[in-house]
Amino acid sequence: MIAIAIDDEPIALDIIRSHASKVPFVELNAAFTNAFEAITYLQHNKVDLIFLDIKMPDISGIDFLKSLSNPPMVIFTTAYTEHAVQSFELDAVDYLLKPFSLSRFLKACNKANELFNFRNNKQDAKSEYIFVKDGYEQIKVELNDILYIEASGNYTQIQLTDKLLSSRITINDLAELLPKADFIRCHRAFIVAKSKIYKFDRSQIWIGEKIIPIGATYGNIQLV
Repeated sequence: MIAIAIDDEPIALDIIRSHASKVPFVELNAAFTNAFEAITYLQHNKVDLIFLDIKMPDISGIDFLKSLSNPPMVIFTTAYTEHAVQSFELDAVDYLLKPFSLSRFLKACNKANELFNFRNNKQDAKSEYIFVKDGYEQIKVELNDILYIEASGNYTQIQLTDKLLSSRITINDLAELLPKADFIRCHRAFIVAKSKIYKFDRSQIWIGEKIIPIGATYGNIQLV
């Protein structure tokens, strides 16, 4: 992954450089104490990941991220805890509190790398997992573990073989992520895994003991 770092403190940038040099899949190509110089750099260079401070004199890291029309992945690096919720609402990969150790830095980079690999291979029909946001975390979900997905208010519930995940991702966005050969939208509020269907008729699908309706506009779907 090609990365840059933005922090108004040179010492903080030195720490990121040192840590990044020990992570084989992260290539830190540039570091900036001036966020506006970083904007110019982003306009002319490919960047996959930004290590981004929040409290900076001219523009906050939060506002900087909001200003980008097509932002790369972001790992926030800050000495303050109060922006954690907002940062994850902006889909930050992670939130590192200064001073952070190499092991904690590596954990954040691993999360970014998994997400990077997924995004670059999501059109591959052989992909075996997706990432969904669960609270403040991006959770790796094995496709074979999914039984069905249900839209529920402001959340989407993903029923797995051993647990239930709740995510803010919309059911429409999930439908785009899932391979069409293995999953099917049978109702505006439901997606089912074809391999987990026990039986079905014109109006209902059974997955174990769960009975899932088939919506009127989905009546002609091919379940098998």
